[in-house]
Amino acid sequence: MSNESNISYKQEILRKGIHLGSLSIPVCYIFFTRENMLSVLVPVTILFIIFDILSKNVQFFINLLMKYFGQMLRPHEKKGKGFFNGATWVLISATICVLAFPKIITITGFTILIISDIFAALIGRRFGRHKFFDKSWEGTLSFIISAIAIIFIYYNIFDLPFSYLVIGVIAATIGGFVEAVSKVIKIDDNLSIPISVGLVMLAGEFFYAQAGQSFLGFLN
Repeated sequence: MSNESNISYKQEILRKGIHLGSLSIPVCYIFFTRENMLSVLVPVTILFIIFDILSKNVQFFINLLMKYFGQMLRPHEKKGKGFFNGATWVLISATICVLAFPKIITITGFTILIISDIFAALIGRRFGRHKFFDKSWEGTLSFIISAIAIIFIYYNIFDLPFSYLVIGVIAATIGGFVEAVSKVIKIDDNLSIPISVGLVMLAGEFFYAQAGQSFLGFLN
């Protein structure tokens, strides 16, 4: 029962398939330094911002966008409404998170953004029956469950402290609610999800750090 978009379910799958490619950002960040990531993210983000602006104001770029990506754009994107398209927001969000948060938090938050957003969109559109803000409870619950699964996976793979698990579960849950209200408060969820997850984890870690259970040094 989501009003997420007027595009077809097949188009939504295509969009999320491309969105899945953004998983390369947290995966690469596992192996590279902050400086390495920013040396790529910053120029690419700037290029996307420039193209996004041109594609809303210059006919040549409008035609180029519609020719290659038209079938994946939401109605408001086709009309040139909103600041940026989803791909640009993903890159802006990644750049901000790499700059603002410790590596393990950025990797966690961005993985949740990619994977859990896909679960929420596809399950919510197919099985959503109970409205929750502009989304559905089914979609939001699928977001939270998949996000918690990501926390458990990283907790075990990287042998993180128990504090990461506790804080991560809380952050994943809050991230699910943030995803549900993002459209209502007019903030792109590609930005609101990883930043909200990051802020919650950063705040929670502060309290655990007093007991000597900090997890921020992991993966650095």
